[in-house]
Amino acid sequence: MRVMVLAKSTPETENAERDQTGFGAMGRFSEELVDAGILLAADALEASSKGARVRFEGTHRTVIDGPFTEAKELVAGFWIWQVRSLDEAIEWLKRAPFEGTEVEIRQIFEAEDFGANLTPELREQEDRLRKQAEKLSKKK
Repeated sequence: MRVMVLAKSTPETENAERDQTGFGAMGRFSEELVDAGILLAADALEASSKGARVRFEGTHRTVIDGPFTEAKELVAGFWIWQVRSLDEAIEWLKRAPFEGTEVEIRQIFEAEDFGANLTPELREQEDRLRKQAEKLSKKK
């Protein structure tokens, strides 16, 4: 199963005061994930001051520029892991070098999770889009 691990923001990450010593520890942890064959993707996110939100209400769209006030509700970074179970993901996450933040684990839907609702046409479209996205990510 795939999971997304969402590291929540802190005042430090929102103010771009990222501790250089933390980079080394996080890099070592990510290397462990790669060596174990778990890590599929990972990235840190810029502070919300460099972001925007779009609110959808009917046909109306409202753009809200960052920064956003509730740092604890924001995401500072993410990993995508391939694990056997939620318990395995939790055990790996307990080893992460975090302090003073909260990290969330969420299972990613797989095509088979949608059952009959994912028609053959939709499955074909999903496969095609996934392959195109993989090609684009390899070009960069």
